[in-house]
Amino acid sequence: MKSYEIIVLGGGPGGYVAAIKAAQLGAKVALIEKEVVGGICLNHGCIPTKTLLKNAKVYKTIKHASDYGVLLGGDVSFDWSLMLKRKDSVVKKLTMGVSGLLKKNGVDVISGFGKVLAPDKVEVNGEIYQANNLIIATGASPIMPPIPGLKESYEQGIAVTSRELLQIKDAPKNLVVIGGGVIGVEFATIFSSLGSKVTIIEKLDGIVPMMDDDIRTQYAKILKREGIEIFVNAEVKAVNKNEVTYQFEGKDHKITADTILVSVGMRANSQGLEVLNLKMDRANIVTDEHLRTSVPNVYAIGDVNGKYMLAHVASAEGLVAVEYILGNKKAHLNYDRVPNAVYGSPEIASVGLTEKEAKAKGLKYKVSTFPLAASGKAMADNEKDGFVKLIVSEQYKEIIGAHILSYNASDLIAEIGVTLELEGTAHEIAHTIHPHPTLSEIIMEAAHGAVDKPIHM
Repeated sequence: MKSYEIIVLGGGPGGYVAAIKAAQLGAKVALIEKEVVGGICLNHGCIPTKTLLKNAKVYKTIKHASDYGVLLGGDVSFDWSLMLKRKDSVVKKLTMGVSGLLKKNGVDVISGFGKVLAPDKVEVNGEIYQANNLIIATGASPIMPPIPGLKESYEQGIAVTSRELLQIKDAPKNLVVIGGGVIGVEFATIFSSLGSKVTIIEKLDGIVPMMDDDIRTQYAKILKREGIEIFVNAEVKAVNKNEVTYQFEGKDHKITADTILVSVGMRANSQGLEVLNLKMDRANIVTDEHLRTSVPNVYAIGDVNGKYMLAHVASAEGLVAVEYILGNKKAHLNYDRVPNAVYGSPEIASVGLTEKEAKAKGLKYKVSTFPLAASGKAMADNEKDGFVKLIVSEQYKEIIGAHILSYNASDLIAEIGVTLELEGTAHEIAHTIHPHPTLSEIIMEAAHGAVDKPIHM
C-alpha cells in the first residue's frame, strides 16, 4: 500500500493547485482524478466559455467594422464547428500544461474514481492508498430542477446543461435559458452575439443576483438592448420537448426553443463520502477558515464546500489548506475579499460589500461612481457602456466594496482587491498615478469622487 503525506481527491483548479503547491513544499503527494485534470473549469466551464465569448465578440465587432472606418465586402458569417475546434484546442493545450506541471513537480497522478474508505484511506481501481491528510476537491454538478417534463426533454437532448451546450453541433436559432445567474447570462451573450434569439427566465427579481443592484439594473438594460428577452419574477412550470411553459405576472405563457439551457445552480459532489461522517450543510461539506472539516486531517476545498463556487476561490483554498497542513497554522482565507466576475459584454466584476449589504450592516458609507462615457480610452475603444462604483467608509474613506460594469472589468478589479487586502482607502487610489489613456483611470476618477470630486466629470 502506497503512503502519502497528502492525497488530493479531484483534479480541478482547487485540487491540482493544492497538489502542486504541496509538492513544491516538499510533501509526497498523490492526485486522484477520474476524468481529465483541470476539472469543470478548464474542461467544461471557465476556459471553454471565455474562448467562445471571444469568438462571438470578434464576430460581432467585424459585423460593425464600419463603426471603425473598416469597410468589408459581402456578408460576414461564422462557422460554429470552427469555433468549437478553437475552443477544444485551447482546452487541450491548457490541460496538457497542467499535466506537465504536475509531472514536473513530482505529483503522482492516479487516474480513476477515488472511493474513500476512511479518513486516511482511498481506493482507486482496486488498489488502496494511505494518506496522512486528505483534501477533498470533488467539485459540483449542475442542478436539474424537478420541473415536469424537463428530465424527458434532457434525455431527448433538447434541454441541456452548460456541459452539453459546449458540445452542441449547431448554434441554436432560439435559445431559452432557465436561470439568470452567471452561467445563464454568459451563454445568452455568446449566442445572442451570433444571432440567436435568446430568452432568459429568472425566478428571482433580477439577473445575476449576487451583484450590486445598480450594476444589475444597468446590465439588464444593456442585454435587452442587444435583443435578449429577460423575464424576472418568472417561474418555469413545465417543459414539453422544446416547449417551455412559464408563469409571469400571474399568467401562463409558452415559448418554443431549439435548445433549452438549464442553469439554475450547482450542487456539491459530496456523494460517496458518507463513511467519513462529515458535518454537512445540505450537500456542502462544512469547513472553517483553514478549510478543515469536522474530521481531523480531512480538508475540503472548492465547490464541494459550497462557500464560493468560483475557480479562483478553489485555488486559494487549496493553497491555504496545504500551507496549514504543512505547518503554517496562520494560513487562512478571508472570504470578505473574494472577487467575483461575469464575463458578458460588457463584463461585471466586484469585490467587497454591495451597497445593500453595507446598508444592512448599518455602516456609514459614501458611494462614488464614474461612467465609462467620460473615459477617453473607453471612447477610443468604442466601449462606452458601464460605470465603476466605489463604496467607502464615511470617515476614513476606506474601501468597503467596488463594482465595475465595463469591458475588461475582470482585470480592473484586481487593483481594488489589493487595496482591500492592505486595508487601503480612496486616498491611496486617487494619489496613485494611473497611466493615460487607460481604462484603469475610471477607478482613479471614482476614488477622487469618493474623496472630493472626479476630475473629468
